[in-house]
Amino acid sequence: MVTFALAVNRVSLDAEANLNVMVRMAQTAADGGADVILFPEAALTGLINNDDPTHDWPLGQPVPGPATEVFAAVARARQVWLGFGLLERDGARLYDTAVLLSPTGEIALKYRRISPGWHGRRADPAVYAHGIDISAVQTPWGKAAFLLCGDLFDDNLVQQVRMLELDWLLFPFARGFDDGTWDQARWEHYELHKYAARVRVTGVTMLLVNYLCGDDLRDDGTFGGAWVISGIGEVLAQQPLGQDGLLLVTL
Repeated sequence: MVTFALAVNRVSLDAEANLNVMVRMAQTAADGGADVILFPEAALTGLINNDDPTHDWPLGQPVPGPATEVFAAVARARQVWLGFGLLERDGARLYDTAVLLSPTGEIALKYRRISPGWHGRRADPAVYAHGIDISAVQTPWGKAAFLLCGDLFDDNLVQQVRMLELDWLLFPFARGFDDGTWDQARWEHYELHKYAARVRVTGVTMLLVNYLCGDDLRDDGTFGGAWVISGIGEVLAQQPLGQDGLLLVTL
């Protein structure tokens, strides 16, 4: 059995404050018995990039870098696995990246989003870059890999996931409605079944966690929520939209 903590953090424009909130949440999750802690896509800053490199490039940081060092210390101190999304700066390029740290604080897995939806169509390809493959890591709790957000709706990527024969699929994402509402009924009636259907195609139990935008990011509209969906598309656990906090699930 393994206990997962899906950590829905409320993201503000203050990246340092976001990091501090995430550290406190990770410590609380570890105190609650979590073995694996997972934060959303771009959890340090939110997806507030606007395709202007002078604005967006400073949002990123290297991997390894300041955030991985902070979280590695938490992982070592609490003996947990810790995953999170961030904008990664590598030379002149920017990536939408997810990282999984082991209880020794080492980077066990790094994934760069392959689907391009995290930036606009006219974004400079010399700056806004993408990953090229999906890799997996064997852990004491099973074989795991990442997808990020729109990757789930790419048939080729889903087929690659199936070929990896995973036990767990880690899915940090950033989702909101165009009108900025946090509408639970709308999500459950129109959207959740679409995600469950895609999970069913992968055939792998998926851990989904979505960041919650703070008041100074309301134009972002990302509404939070966390879900565990089995490989047959059954929702095993969920946290409602609009609430920051932890969803603890033992499987």
